[in-house]
Amino acid sequence: MKRVKLVVAYDGTNYCGWQIQPNGITIQGVLNDALTDLLGEKIEIMGASRTDAGVHALGNVAVFDTNTRIPGEKISYALNQRLPEDIRIQKSEQVPQDWHPRRCDSRKTYEYRIYRAQFPMPVKRLYSLFTYYELDVNRMQEAAAYLEGEHDFKSFCQTGAQVESSVRTIYSVEVEEQGENDLVIRVCGNGFLYNMVRIIAGTLLDIGQGRRDPMDIFTILEAKDRSAAGPTAPAHGLTLVKYEFL
Repeated sequence: MKRVKLVVAYDGTNYCGWQIQPNGITIQGVLNDALTDLLGEKIEIMGASRTDAGVHALGNVAVFDTNTRIPGEKISYALNQRLPEDIRIQKSEQVPQDWHPRRCDSRKTYEYRIYRAQFPMPVKRLYSLFTYYELDVNRMQEAAAYLEGEHDFKSFCQTGAQVESSVRTIYSVEVEEQGENDLVIRVCGNGFLYNMVRIIAGTLLDIGQGRRDPMDIFTILEAKDRSAAGPTAPAHGLTLVKYEFL
């Protein structure tokens, strides 16, 4: 028996998220089926990040155990031939039997993309939130800086989520203009609560539109109440871009 690590990229548009659901196609389910078919044994992968329905990834991480004689680094080639075009393994390798991505110190980086224009751009519709509102980027950048550090992010967690602690460390929050129309909110942290990045994006959008003040971030954090923060931004603008193990 050996353990194999996968780095998985996917377009989440057509999936009900990462985690297996009783009535929907998921990334985890598709990978399990493809690996079971490839290796001739029942495979159940364990993912590092359970992205929501419609969320994309450039490098989510998963592991599985197998008795196969296929070298770990070769599994990616054979597996990609059995996967749909919107899921691709970027790397596969054998790791120690006790290695698990959720039990390692790590940092994750998400990007939330926004397209600002008078009219939508069709080729961006699946990967960016469209808005015709004017956004004050300087106000958004000021507010973003207040989110950095260790805080109780309960106000930025979807109501009803079951977690032992809502304290997380955010290493950086950047609001970056890319060209005339594209805006990226990039968040790097040691872990995230359910819908946390999307709620951060929604709150920063409110601030950019002048509906809130940048200093409101402090009162939102202190409230520890989901209703104090802004709306949950739509899933399709969010991408898990990097998973680093420390």
